Amino acid sequence: MPFGYHGRWLEVDLQTASAQEHELSKEVLCQYIGGVGLGVWLMLQLEAWRWAALEPEAPLALVFSPLVSSPLTTSAKFAVVGRSPLTNRINDSLASSTFALVGKQTGYDALVLRGAARELSLVVVEPQGVQVIPVPELAGCSCEQTQAEVRRRLGPEFAVLAVGPAGERGIAFATLSHQGRHAGRGGSGAVLGAKGVKALAVRGQQRVRWARPKVLTQLARKLAQLAQGPQTAKYRQLGTLANMAVFNRLGLLPAENFQKGSSPAATALSVEQLQPQTLQVRESCQVCNIGCDHRYTLQEDQPGVRLEYESAYALGPLCGISDPQTVLWAARFCDHWGLDTISTGATVAFAMECVQRGWLKEPWLQFGRPEALRRALELMVRRQGVGELLALGTRAMAEQLGPEALAIAPQVKGLELPGYELRRLPAAALAMAVATRGADHNRTSAYEVDFSPQPPENDNELVQRLIWHEDRAAVMDSLILCKFLRGVFEDFFASASEMLWATTGWHFTAGGLHQVARRIITARKLFNILCGWQPQEDTLPERFFTQGTSTAGPLSRQRFERLKRLYYLQRGWTPEGWIPWQQLEHLGLAQFGLLCTQEAETSEPLGS
Repeated sequence: MPFGYHGRWLEVDLQTASAQEHELSKEVLCQYIGGVGLGVWLMLQLEAWRWAALEPEAPLALVFSPLVSSPLTTSAKFAVVGRSPLTNRINDSLASSTFALVGKQTGYDALVLRGAARELSLVVVEPQGVQVIPVPELAGCSCEQTQAEVRRRLGPEFAVLAVGPAGERGIAFATLSHQGRHAGRGGSGAVLGAKGVKALAVRGQQRVRWARPKVLTQLARKLAQLAQGPQTAKYRQLGTLANMAVFNRLGLLPAENFQKGSSPAATALSVEQLQPQTLQVRESCQVCNIGCDHRYTLQEDQPGVRLEYESAYALGPLCGISDPQTVLWAARFCDHWGLDTISTGATVAFAMECVQRGWLKEPWLQFGRPEALRRALELMVRRQGVGELLALGTRAMAEQLGPEALAIAPQVKGLELPGYELRRLPAAALAMAVATRGADHNRTSAYEVDFSPQPPENDNELVQRLIWHEDRAAVMDSLILCKFLRGVFEDFFASASEMLWATTGWHFTAGGLHQVARRIITARKLFNILCGWQPQEDTLPERFFTQGTSTAGPLSRQRFERLKRLYYLQRGWTPEGWIPWQQLEHLGLAQFGLLCTQEAETSEPLGS
C-alpha cells in the first residue's frame, strides 16, 4: 500500500446493491494525485462521456486525496466528479467536512456510484460491506434533516452526504451537502437524485501511513502559521462578503443580470453593515485554522445563515435585491432545499430581465422586489408554473425562449456566471470562457492577473500568467487544499512538492507538478471533446461583446479571440482548441484519445 493512499477505489452498482474493488497503480496516483485529478481519470477510465448526466449508468465519483487525514490545515476536503446536467461537460466540485476524513477511512481513495436504485434509497459503505436501503419516508427532507435521521438510525460515527428535495426533483443545479457544506456547482445533487439516492453514509477505521511523519508535522505547523498571516486576514476578519463593497466601488459588481456594474444594494449587503447588526458567529471548516465562515442572524431562535460573497451577489444585486433579510432568507432556503446559490440567483435574475423585455409573461417577476425572489424560489423547488422553466438553468431556459434570450443568459457552457464584471477583467473573462467546467472562478484565479499591481506588459504575458494560475488551481484541487491558502506560499509548486514528499515519499520537482497540472487540465479538455465539445463553446454571452454598462464598455471581440488563440497555443493545442495527438501521447492520454478516433463526431479534430 503506498504512503498517503489506500491504493484502491470502490465501484458501487446501485441497481444490484453490489460493489467491486479496483486497484490504483502508483503510476496513476503519481500522474493525477487525487481529488479533481484522480476524478477525471476515473471518468475517462469508465467512459463516462457515453451517458448523459442523468442517465442511470452515468458514474459519479467521490474522490479523496493523499493529504486527507493529515495535520495540514484545510486538507479535510473531497471532490465530486461526474458529468454536469447543466453543461453536459465535465463537472468537479469540492466540499470541506468530516465526510472527507470518514470517507477515506473506509479504505478507499474514491467511491464511485453507478446505476440507479429501484426506489429512494440510502447507500451505506462500511467495513462490513455495502448496503442499499430503501428510505421512501425521507422524501422531501432537507439535507440537514436527512443527515440527522440517518445518523440517528445508524449511529453518530457515520458521516452522511445528502441531497435535498431539489436533488430528488432533478433541478439542474442541485447540490450535495454534509454539515452545511456543499459540493455546489454543476448539479451533482441532481445526478445523485436521478440515481434514486437520498444519502450516502460512510464509516471506517482504516488509516493511511505517512512517508515522513516528523517532516509532515513540521510542515503542518509552518502552514498553520502562514494561514494566520496577512494573506488570509481578510477572510478571517470579514469573510468573502468583504468583496461586496470593494467590487461595487470599483464598478466590478454585476447587477440586474449583468446590465449594470454597480448597485445601491451593495451598501445594505456589505459586511460593514451586516456585521454590527446580524453577525452571529465565525466558524472554521474541519482541520482549518483560518475561520472564514461568517454566519448571520435571520431569526433569533434559528442557527446563523452562512453568507458568502457569491451567494450575496447572486441573490442580492444580480436580482436588484437590497434587503438583507430577504437575501439571508434566500441563502438559507437554498441550503435547506439543496440548491447552488450562484445558479439559483442567476437563473432568477435572467428570468427577471426576460420579463423586463417582454419575452416571459410573468409580470410579478421584476428586479428589486423581495417578494418576487421569494415566490420564484418557492415555484422553482416545487417545479410549478414558471418554476418548471427556472429549474432548468439559464441556458436551457434561453433555448426555449429564443436566440435573443441566449445572448443575455449569464452562463458559459451552461454554468451560470459568478460575481465578476468581466467587461473590465480580460484575464478573468478569458479564463471563464475556456474553463472546462463552464463559468468558473474557482478552477483558476485569473482575476488576480487583472488585479495585479504589476499588470502584464502584453497579451502573451497575460496568457502566461493565466495558465500559471490555472496550473496552480489544478494541483491545489487535486491535493486538495483550500484556495484561500494560495497567497501564503513563497513558491507554491515547491511547497506542494514538499508536502507530497512528506505524505507519499514521492519526489516531485516544481516542473514535474506543472506537468501533472497540464495532464489534468488536458484530460478534462479531452473528456469534453469526447462529450462533443466544439470551439464555439469557449465564449461569453453575446451581450459582453455588444453592450456596456455605466462602469464598463463592451469587451473587444477581436482582442478576446486573439487571447483565446494565444491560450490554446500556449497550452500546446491547435489554434482552434483541439488537442494534437502528440500531446496526448506525451501526457500519457493516448489510450483515451484513441477512443476519439473511434467516434465519428470527434475523430478528425484530434489529429495534428
